Amino acid sequence: MEILTSTGWTDYELIDTGSREKLERFGKYILIRPEPQAVWQKSLSEKEWESLSHARYVRMKGKKAAGEESERGSWIRKPKMPDQWNISYQYKQMNLTFRLGLTAFGHIGVFPEQAINWNYIYDIITQRSKLKDQNANGKTEIPSRVTRHTSRVLNLFAYTGGASLAAKAAGADVVHVDSVKPVITWAKEMMEASGLDNIRWVVEDAMNFVRREVKRGNLYDGIILDPPAYGRGPDGEKWILEDSIDEIIALCKQLLVPEQGFFVLSLYSMGFSALIPESLVKTRFGEIPGMECGEFYFEDKAKRKLPLGTFLRFG
Repeated sequence: MEILTSTGWTDYELIDTGSREKLERFGKYILIRPEPQAVWQKSLSEKEWESLSHARYVRMKGKKAAGEESERGSWIRKPKMPDQWNISYQYKQMNLTFRLGLTAFGHIGVFPEQAINWNYIYDIITQRSKLKDQNANGKTEIPSRVTRHTSRVLNLFAYTGGASLAAKAAGADVVHVDSVKPVITWAKEMMEASGLDNIRWVVEDAMNFVRREVKRGNLYDGIILDPPAYGRGPDGEKWILEDSIDEIIALCKQLLVPEQGFFVLSLYSMGFSALIPESLVKTRFGEIPGMECGEFYFEDKAKRKLPLGTFLRFG
């Protein structure tokens, strides 16, 4: 079991946490957003938070609607806070640009903790590409688990596509699946801003898509699975994580190139232990050499570690 944090950001910083909120810097702008796991006291005063921040997200009062990904709310903004702005992320030869925006759900277009997975995806694809090239030149013998070049990657519940961009930057053919058309448009803008192209965009319910792909007999060299706790497909299909995660992992096993594919799973549901994805994947895939699982976190300036979801990956 591992606990991992990203240290590669220059355009993101977790400044302070507490009282169920977090104070974050994205490029030039500092935001206050809800954070239910930050149950301790803030290290900075409320006056300091207000002075530093450019915008604050406030949830609407009332019960959450069934099937909603999160409660809606609104942003209280200072005059210089724009509707949209860009930040960047660099790792080795990967240079990504993210177009951020203030949404009604409090999301802004990027989950910075996922940079650890972007690096992993970029590395595994480029390393296997290099091995393939060396093998073609007769310079080395490739181990049996990596004889097939990781070139076709499926990203499910792909949102604005940080993982899709990382895979594309490494040279993969990427299929990006999300049920929300405006989010796909947003992801395409990020692809273009990052100087990339030719990602295949699919506006569809993820479960329906993988069921059809299994029937078609299609295979992928890598699968990225980042499901929400709740969601709805374009035709009203309901997604509830606890009810559907086992089935979609079973389908992903059928879509992944046997013994040679890589798999990246992230879960954000409150109360989900890192042991849960491990048990889910072992049930469907069996024992996998080199499998990693654990939690993501960021540390604020007062050295408090904020948990930000669980992960599992192998390849």
